[in-house]
Amino acid sequence: MNLRKLNLRTYTMIGLLVAVLAGFGVALVNIQLVHGKEYAAENAYSTSSVPIQAARGVILDRNGMPMVINQSSLSMVFQSPFLPTDPAERAEILASLIALFDGEGAEWIDMLPIALDEAGAPVFLEGRERDIAQMKGADYLKLNEYATAQNCLDALIARYHLEGYEKSVARKIASVQYNMWRMQYSTMNPYTFAKDVNENLKARVRENSVFYRGVQTEVVPVRTYIDGTLAPHVLGRVAAINREDYDAHKGEGYRLADEFGASGMERCAEPWLRGIRGVKTVKVNNETGAADESIDKAAQQGKTVVLTINSGLQKLIEEKFPKNLEDMKSLRHPVVPPAGAVVVLDARTNEVLACVSLPGYDISQYQANLAQLNSDVTAPLYNRALQGLYEPGSTIKVSVALAALQEGIITESFHYRCTGAYPFLGHVFHCPQVYLHKGRSVNVVRALVDSCNSFFFEMGRQLGFEKINAYRLSMGLGQATGVELPEQLGVMDSQERREAIGQQWYAGYNLQTAIGQGNLFTPMQLAVYASTIANFGVRRRAHFIQSIREPGTNELVEAFPPEVLGNTGIDKAVYDIVRGAMLELGTGDTNAGRQFKDLPVKVAGKTGTSQVVRVINGKSQEVTNGLFISFAPFDNPEIVVVAVGEGCNSSAPVIPTVRDIYQYYFGSLSEMEKPQAEGVLLG
Repeated sequence: MNLRKLNLRTYTMIGLLVAVLAGFGVALVNIQLVHGKEYAAENAYSTSSVPIQAARGVILDRNGMPMVINQSSLSMVFQSPFLPTDPAERAEILASLIALFDGEGAEWIDMLPIALDEAGAPVFLEGRERDIAQMKGADYLKLNEYATAQNCLDALIARYHLEGYEKSVARKIASVQYNMWRMQYSTMNPYTFAKDVNENLKARVRENSVFYRGVQTEVVPVRTYIDGTLAPHVLGRVAAINREDYDAHKGEGYRLADEFGASGMERCAEPWLRGIRGVKTVKVNNETGAADESIDKAAQQGKTVVLTINSGLQKLIEEKFPKNLEDMKSLRHPVVPPAGAVVVLDARTNEVLACVSLPGYDISQYQANLAQLNSDVTAPLYNRALQGLYEPGSTIKVSVALAALQEGIITESFHYRCTGAYPFLGHVFHCPQVYLHKGRSVNVVRALVDSCNSFFFEMGRQLGFEKINAYRLSMGLGQATGVELPEQLGVMDSQERREAIGQQWYAGYNLQTAIGQGNLFTPMQLAVYASTIANFGVRRRAHFIQSIREPGTNELVEAFPPEVLGNTGIDKAVYDIVRGAMLELGTGDTNAGRQFKDLPVKVAGKTGTSQVVRVINGKSQEVTNGLFISFAPFDNPEIVVVAVGEGCNSSAPVIPTVRDIYQYYFGSLSEMEKPQAEGVLLG
């Protein structure tokens, strides 16, 4: 009985084994004979899904003129599924590719914070402390903080098995490998080895595609400026996303290989400008290395950002401002180079029509000229229009006149006799403008036109800093203007401020603040201040973005209409008096009036000068800045123009630029330069 059971089990096992073998045989026949050619064809290819880089949105001026666009360029990239993982094979490919590029004098991305000195010894690069710390850290080389450059290079050579290469070659291969790790190289995150690759290099790599496995060229959009010198401080730039921005935005789908707005409008408009990545399938012939692509999901370009900037007006100012300052060299400090800022606002909306910071620079050459730009004593990267803080000088007297009239301290008929000296609590404050009225008494209109210090010393004494500051705050001074770009908030003198910086408050500061001393404002704040005066106390938010539109169709996505932030509450009759004084300054027998006499519009304005101590050639020197605030046409203001010139002995050197702006805007320097009608290119 037991023997019979054993035989049954044996036969059953043999039967199952035969069945399995028969199944394998049938499958083998099916694969090799029936579908042999199909399977062979499929195994000859490797496929992978990879991302498609999306183009950023373009930036246009208010008339639809392009300012920042995209152009196509070739990048050489490594596709993870196809690049060998074997250290020796990968190193061989990288060494050959690097030699190919070096032989052509072509650049490839070299981000290793280690270089070889003239003697061939490894040294750390200056300014790369954070990268060096990351390289040494526990996530990568796991070295001590005190590890030397030689220690780091040795660790890299060991990590990537590069002992067989010369030190200089090993360093280059390690640089690529290091950056691939840093950029989180993966299937869905191809690594860019080089940008702006020429056709010759592309052809040579394709000719040897079997050897250069995983190395491909692809067309990518590259950020391009129509004119790199036009509004560089406003437009800004893009750069490889840094660690802080990546950590803050990685939840939004950013990769370490992505570009991100680094400054200017590129940064503040990043959510709109950024496109949406697509996906493609790459199919590579394993024998020939030839690759075919098919798009699974097309990339979507970012939104179009339309600025309020008038590029023609911006360009005019950038050309005229330095030239006019240079032409009036005799009225400027002998060793202070032409510098300053000009801001032009639409008086009806506070849209920024022009925002010029002098000196400027070519942002398209930013990276190439970075060392020179950073060391330039004229600070061309500094946005003086939004970040520069200047004492307003006599331009601030308009706010004091408005406050004094509104508070009932004076009327238009009130007169004050200026002798050139204003004694106060044992100290004498001086008024150099006494020669204009030769000791005669002046009312508020004459005091503004002649910029009489003594008159405003008296107003400061009676008003006090608290009331003065309350009025100034309502006019937009000492606070954010609302622009999308970073700006300084400014400083208004007060007892609290003096105490905060460890100084004692003196009653005489009430007098000084009335003529602008102790206060610091940006040119943009002064422009909002002038706009508020032009609009009888209505203060609007200043802004650079006019609208957001769909690429291609220009369909409106979002608009940014004028936004009222407040009202000074000052009576119209008071404004009539003060604005009338500004009109007399802009049209009467004054330097400004003579400059503006041939304009097609009447300009209302106020001059100002202020002193500042600067270190020049290692010595502290007192330098005067010239300022001018204005609006036109007087009866129905359309634009506001504010100019600040550093090292100007008076406002005289900046007034010609203000004149040129009004001439361009209202009459044009030539018919070809006439401002283009809005909406022509936007539909």
